[in-house]
Formats: sequence, structure tokens, C-alpha cells
Amino acid sequence: MPDLPTPQDAAEAVLFTECWDAVLSYADLCTAGSTAATQLATEAFALGMREARTDGGGTAKGVGRRAPRLPVIPLLLTAVRTTAAGWETAGQGHRLDPDLRLWLNSDKAARYTGPPLQRPLALRGLRDMQEHDADLLWLAEVEALPLSVVARRLGLDPAHLPEELAQVRGLFRDRSHRNHLDTPMAPQCRSYARLLDAVTRATAADTPADLSRHLATCVQCAEAAACLRLHGGGLPGALAGGVIGWGGLAYLERRRRAAEVRLGAGRPEPADTGPPNPGAHKARVVRSGLLVTAVLVSLLALAVSMMPAGGSMDDGASVPTDRQPVADPGATVPSPSATSGPAASPTPSAAGSTSARKNPDPDPEPQGTTSSAPRDDKKPNPATSASATCEVRYELVNQWPDGFQATVTVTTDEALDDWRVAWSFKDGQKVGQMWDASYAQDGSRVTADAADYNRSVRAGADLAFGFLASWQGTNSPAYAFTLNGHSCSKA
Repeated sequence: MPDLPTPQDAAEAVLFTECWDAVLSYADLCTAGSTAATQLATEAFALGMREARTDGGGTAKGVGRRAPRLPVIPLLLTAVRTTAAGWETAGQGHRLDPDLRLWLNSDKAARYTGPPLQRPLALRGLRDMQEHDADLLWLAEVEALPLSVVARRLGLDPAHLPEELAQVRGLFRDRSHRNHLDTPMAPQCRSYARLLDAVTRATAADTPADLSRHLATCVQCAEAAACLRLHGGGLPGALAGGVIGWGGLAYLERRRRAAEVRLGAGRPEPADTGPPNPGAHKARVVRSGLLVTAVLVSLLALAVSMMPAGGSMDDGASVPTDRQPVADPGATVPSPSATSGPAASPTPSAAGSTSARKNPDPDPEPQGTTSSAPRDDKKPNPATSASATCEVRYELVNQWPDGFQATVTVTTDEALDDWRVAWSFKDGQKVGQMWDASYAQDGSRVTADAADYNRSVRAGADLAFGFLASWQGTNSPAYAFTLNGHSCSKA
């Protein structure tokens, strides 16, 4: 398994921590076990960051703008898909989700790596946008971060962010419409292109019956409708499915469910303290010019499309959309110590949950919550046995100058309906983020409570979770582990 790249500066270290949750969440969907998810996420993260660094300074010839590429998070998610395809080719497909293996060997997967004009519209449209516009669209629509968090990350004014987001959505629609017209398509699809543009442009227009029937059988035109119709709530699904591919909607669902857990804990949104971003200002200027052009072209296209050629607009059902509600808390890993140098990357190696894995109702993202209130780990949570015996394995996965990543695996001799694991640190370590459990820390004592999706544990089975934490001076292993208030022995 390759080592992760070392952050080049403090800004890149922050970027690493902001992106890791997304990579781990999707890798967990793609694999058949937590160990495989860890390795897939790590390899993909290294691959994606190398690609981001290679392409980061490139510009397209003759136009003075960056070479087309995806924003960092979707770039890393596609690296997960690419790495999974490499595993399948190298004979390691047994470590992947069976449905993903079928998809990787189908024509659907070939679309994402085939001729550019045959690739999904959302993928092409996002790649063609200005860097900060594409980041804004992805963070707000797919990652579903609160707008205050998006503003902080991108250095934007929160007061104007809703207006800018509306403009960016319009630009994405314009890109998608032009890419749709450039796509080689059957004559029947071509005949519906103008009508599809007009129907999706008008927020209250019904879809003619013949167009509705066509969209029900034509994948290409249905994808175009999802990208063009910005007011029906289907944009997040169109972006996730068109850019990520397999598991896009399940990824959205994980982000939404994880957000519900965190919002239920009352976690406050970070304040907008970031400095103005010159790149965002440049993107705003370019976007304004593009919007003026797009409005003129749109008015002309709308006038032409409303001419008698597309059939009646009176007797159709509305275009079906497949929208999954999404949200994401936008939390980051523990901030570097004030006395330390630039933060290094947390090595992404946390194991995802193996219980209640892939199904039509996906598990939440492997992500926990925090609470400022200390907990009494001597008070056990409900369990089938009040005297459960256990064995614990504490593994230091990776360590950098002021932080580290660790996993905790507990084997219980008794079946549990709920669990709480607690331990102590000797050297003042502070947990900053946890997945597959929620946590609280009171001084040196840390407690981790089961997530909603992994409370039940069979007799003789393992429960596992991971976390990121900070340290200074010495980083001694955790000790004095308990499960539901009862001591555990070391493995």
C-alpha cells in the first residue's frame, strides 16, 4: 500500500483533512470489508492528490484558463473508482462489492473513460467550469455543506453566496445544454433537443407526453433532462451519478444521514473567518461575462424552441427526477497545534463499519459526532449482558508531527444491543474526529458510543471504529479500556 503524499504547505494539509471523509465514505461503499475499504481509500487518495498536483498549474492553450479538470473532492472520488477498476484487472476483484464488479465490466463503466463526447453530461459540464465555480457547485449540491461553511472554504462573502450559487447553477445548465447538442445522438433524440431545453428552462411547464415517454426509455436524454432542470431538486443526483458513476446516489444518502446525526448533536457551524479569496473574485468576474452571453443565447434559443415543431405542451406529466436529499456537516479533523508548523496529512487508513453493509437503504457515512458534555463510562449502555467480557486491539495507523490516526477493535464474548468503549491517554492527546462512533473527551478520558447503524454486535464478533487526534512530545498508546463499564484485556 503506497504512502500518502506529504502536504506541501498548511493550505494543502487543510485540504487533505477536508477531503478524507468523502474518500473513505465512497471507498467503504465500493468494497466488501473494512480492511479493503481502508486500502482502497488510501491508494485512491494518493493517486488523486498526485493528479491534482500535476494538473493544478496547467492552463488550456490559447485561452488563459486552467486545463479542464474536476474539483478536488470529485477528482478523489473518481480516483476511488479508477483504483477499484485496477483491482478488478489485477485479480483483486473479490475485495470489491459484487455489484460494483458487475458495473465495472459493463458498458456503463466504459462511458466514464471512453470518447469525451460520449461521457456523462454532468462530468463534462463540471470539468469545463471555472475552478471556483465548480468547487462551489459541488460543495453546495453534492457535499451539501451549509453555505456558511462553503463560504469559509472558498473565501466568499456569505451574504452574497446564495446569489452566486444561483448564477453557477445557471452556468452549469448552459454548459450541459451545449454539451448535449455536441453529443452524437440518434435522429429522434436530436428532434427532442429543442423541446427538452424549452421545457426544462420554464419552471412551471409540464412535459409533453411524447417527450415524457422518450425520457423513460433514453438514458442519454434523461441524463440531459436532470442536468438542465435546475428547479426540480434533481441536480445533486445528476452531479453525483454523472461524475462518480456507480454508487452516486448511495454516496449522497450517506452524506445526508451523517449530517442528520451531527445536526442532532447540535454541532455549531464554523464561523466565516477566512480571508477573501482572489481566485474566487476572478471566477466571479469571468462568470459575470459568461452569464451575459448565456442570457442572450438562452433568449434566442427559447424563442426558437417555442415555434410550432415540438408538439403540444398541454397534456404531459412532469419529467421524472430521482433526487436523494443530501447534507453534510462539513466537519474537519483536529486543527494543528498553535505552536506547530504546517499540519501534515492524516493518513487515511480508518476502517469502515462492516455491519449492515451495502443494501437499498445505504448505511450512513462512517463518520461520528462529538459532544462537549463529559460522559460517565462507568454507566454501561443497554446490553444483553451486564458482565460482558472483551479483548481490545489499539492500533496506531499513522503519525505525523502533531497528529495521528488510530483504530480500536474490541472483541466481545457476549452479544450486545448497544455499546460504549472508553479509554485514557497518558500524554494529553486530544481526539478531534471519529468515524463509526460518536465521542466525548473529559481530560484524558475518552468515551466512544455506538453509531445508529452498528449498535448490535454478535457474540464473539468485533466492533471497530477509528479516530484522528493531536499530540505533543510523546504519544503513548491508550490504556484502561472498558466496554460498557467493564475492563477489557489487551489482544
